[in-house]
Amino acid sequence: MITTRSPRERAYLVGILLPGVTPERLRDQMAELADLARTAGTEVVGTDVQRRYEVDPAHFLGMGKVASLRDMKLEGEFDVVICNEDLSPRQQRNLELEVKARVLDRTEIILEIFAQHARTHEGRLQVEAARLHHLLPRLIGAYAYDRQVGGRRGGVGARGGFGEQQIEVERRRIRKRMRDLDGEIEQVRTQRHQQRTGRRRAALETAAIVGYTNAGKSTLLNVLTGADVRAEHRLFATLDPTTRKLELPAGRELLLTDTVGFIQKLPTDLVAAFRATLEEVTEADLIIQVLDLSSAAVAEQAATVEKVLAELAAADKPRVVALNKADLLGPASRRRAITALSERYPGAVAISALKRTGFSELLKAIDRASRGDAVALEILVPYGREGVLAELRKIGGVEKTEYVDGGTLAWGWAPRHVAGRFLSFSNERPARARRG
Repeated sequence: MITTRSPRERAYLVGILLPGVTPERLRDQMAELADLARTAGTEVVGTDVQRRYEVDPAHFLGMGKVASLRDMKLEGEFDVVICNEDLSPRQQRNLELEVKARVLDRTEIILEIFAQHARTHEGRLQVEAARLHHLLPRLIGAYAYDRQVGGRRGGVGARGGFGEQQIEVERRRIRKRMRDLDGEIEQVRTQRHQQRTGRRRAALETAAIVGYTNAGKSTLLNVLTGADVRAEHRLFATLDPTTRKLELPAGRELLLTDTVGFIQKLPTDLVAAFRATLEEVTEADLIIQVLDLSSAAVAEQAATVEKVLAELAAADKPRVVALNKADLLGPASRRRAITALSERYPGAVAISALKRTGFSELLKAIDRASRGDAVALEILVPYGREGVLAELRKIGGVEKTEYVDGGTLAWGWAPRHVAGRFLSFSNERPARARRG
C-alpha cells in the first residue's frame, strides 16, 4: 500500500505595530511567532504588519487589511491566519467571518505546541486545563466553536459549529471537566509538595534551571547530570520538569530541576495551568538562569525571564547566570555581548553546554551561590564514625580537619535547616591534638 502525507497547513502571520512598541521588538516577536507556527506543524507562507494607533475592537486589524486578507484567501494563498496578539472572542469570530478562513491567536499556537509535547500525565492535565480555560469564553452565540481538547481534527486549532442547545450542553461539560482537572492538578501539586518534603529530609539543596525557551536548559541538565532529557533546537521541546542529582567538585550534591521555557507574551492561562510545574522554581534554593548569548534578542529574552520570575515571587532568590552558546560568537562579538550583560548580571559565566566549555567556573559559581543560609560548624567526630564527615561533605562542606584524642575535629558548614543533625557532635570543650 502506498501512503502519502497530507500537506502541512499554510499559515499567514499578522501583527500590529502600536505606539510604544519599537519596530525591532515587533520584528523579534514576529520571528518568534513564525518559529511557534512551524513548531506547531504549519508552513509559514507570509508575514504582514499593520501600523495602528490602537487595536480595532471588532476585527483586531483595520478593514482595509481584512479585505486584503480575504482576497488572498480566495486566491488560495493560505489556509489559516495567525495573529501575534491574543484575540477577544468577538475579534476572532469577526475575522473568521470576514476572511473566510480559520483565525488563531498566539495563545492557541502555544497551546497546540504544549499539547504535542506534553509527555507525562501531569503535563497533559495542565495543557488540557489551559485549553479549556481558553475555550470557554469562545462558546458564544450562533458562531460558537467546538474546539477539540485533545489531538487535532483538520489542522491546527480545528473546529466545527453546532447549535445553541448544544452550546449550553458543551458549556456544562467543559465546566465539569475543568473542575475535575483542577482536582487532579491539585493532587499533582500535593504529590510534588510531598516529593519536595522528601528532598528536604534528604538535606540536599535544590536548584531550578530557568530561561527563555530554546536557550539550552535541557542540554545543560544533560551534560551536568548525565540525564537524558529531550533537547532539540525547537521551542518548548520539553514541558515536563526533570530532577537529577548534581555532584559539585568538592563532593557536595544538589538536586537540579529543568523547567519549562519562558517566552514573550506567555499566556496567563498557561502560567496558571502550569502552577504545579512552576512551583519547582518557587521552592528552589537556587536559580540557574540560562541565557542564549548568541541571540540578538538576548536582552529582551532576559527581561522576559525576569518578568516571569517576579510573577512567581522568585526574583530575589540566589542566582547563577550561565551565558550559553558562547561558542557561536567570535572573540570580539563574545566580549561585546558579555560586557553588555555584565551590569545586569555581574559574575555571569560564559559557557557552551554543547561543547562543554566553561563548566569549571560554572560549577564553582553554583557551589558559592548554593550555600544559602549556611551555619558554621565545629564538630568532634569519634573514630569509627567517619560516615558523619562523609554526610557533611555531601550536604554542606568540610573546610579543615585535625586529628585529636577522641576523634576528628572538623570545621565546616551545613544548610541551616539540617545543621541540627550535627549538634550532638558539637565541639564544646577544647580537645588536645594528637601527636604523631
